Amino acid sequence: MNYSLEDTIIAISTPSGQGGIGIVRLSGPQALAIASKIFQVREINPANHPRTMCFGYLLDFEKQERLDAGYLCYFPAPNSYTKEDVVEINLHGSPVLLAEAVRLGIKAGARLAHPGEFTLRAYLHGRIDIIQAEAINDLIRAASLDQAKISFRQLEGSLSRKIANIRDQVVELLALIETKIEFPEEDLNLGHEQIKASLQNLIANLGKLVHSYEQGRALLEGLTIALLGKTNVGKSTLFNALLEEERAIVTPYPGTTRDFIRENFLVDGVLMRLVDMAGFSQAQHPVEEEGIARGQKLADKADGLLIILDSSREETEEDFYLLNKFKHKKRLIVFNKCDLEQKINKEKILESNPGIPFIEISALKGTNIEPLKSLMVRTFSPTIEKQEEVILHERQKALVEKMNDHLKKALELLETKYSEELVAEEIREVIPVLGQLTGEIKTQEVLEEIFNRFCIGK
Repeated sequence: MNYSLEDTIIAISTPSGQGGIGIVRLSGPQALAIASKIFQVREINPANHPRTMCFGYLLDFEKQERLDAGYLCYFPAPNSYTKEDVVEINLHGSPVLLAEAVRLGIKAGARLAHPGEFTLRAYLHGRIDIIQAEAINDLIRAASLDQAKISFRQLEGSLSRKIANIRDQVVELLALIETKIEFPEEDLNLGHEQIKASLQNLIANLGKLVHSYEQGRALLEGLTIALLGKTNVGKSTLFNALLEEERAIVTPYPGTTRDFIRENFLVDGVLMRLVDMAGFSQAQHPVEEEGIARGQKLADKADGLLIILDSSREETEEDFYLLNKFKHKKRLIVFNKCDLEQKINKEKILESNPGIPFIEISALKGTNIEPLKSLMVRTFSPTIEKQEEVILHERQKALVEKMNDHLKKALELLETKYSEELVAEEIREVIPVLGQLTGEIKTQEVLEEIFNRFCIGK
């Protein structure tokens, strides 16, 4: 992929579709020169008035024809998003006009930007590191306000500063150990216990970051919550009640849901992906049998399970089978149809499943649906100790785990009386991993994987 910084790039930076305003962005050494060909400023010279909105017209320079009125704003290097010359042209949000502005810009000498290339240039020019670049994309795609707040803090450098602080501690510890090895006659006041304490502190801090990924993944991707139960316990009715729309087909006949339906909903800032699936029972049709098999696989992978029981019927072996089969998962028991005569033995079920949260509801009447939503958040949303940072990406988690593994190995070598040279060697392995985490060590494959997730124009 061509990422030449010699090129001037152009792209639409606002979402696709019609809108009141649309923005076309250029970045690179010829940004202002190219913009001046396709946009005719009426009075103010943007070169003499940077960061000023200059009124003018989108111009078809080939036909000398005005196409739209708008504003041009010039951000000279290095005080711009990319640390290059940047121009933003504000037009009416017509997809046709914006596409024509890009076409004219390319005709005038620009190149269409790749996905994320503006942010990539900001990274390559040292304005941000890889962690901050990932935070920009996370902020754009934030599914909840909580995630947006975390992403903005990381964009401002909070996680990068924490990683830099860990790096400083690693480098300082390594320097002291190596100095002690090289100059054993010097009194450096660095004994076995001091090295051990430093390693334990680093391991604990990195361990907190690793542990935070569970919450970060929930914020970024959402929690998958599967609705389980026998046929006709009201799974689809509850699915619709939680979503507050008629999404799943509901009938009084068993086996209506033969595949699975998945929908997202947001509750108390937590994104949840609800999955309604075929009821667990003796299948009456090959399609229903396949639906049950798929449902079992989904339940195994889900972050949490709503096990729905019909309070108007006596408990059965199938109910206990479901409760026992998924003991390893986070579960919440939902006693549905509380508006009808109660025949189920709740005490027997709860005694055989101690400690599992439960609630009585009527999905059909809407009884206790809001309390159920709150209980779902408390039951399924991961809780961690309050801390500044939450890791949002598998890439970040894997690298932090790798660093921690090296430090744990160093501590093990220290405690089993291996030489300090071997301890130092293991600690030294942490530094290049830190470089991969922040992007100081650049890998083309990693860059493409990260920036290809961006939209074109950012």
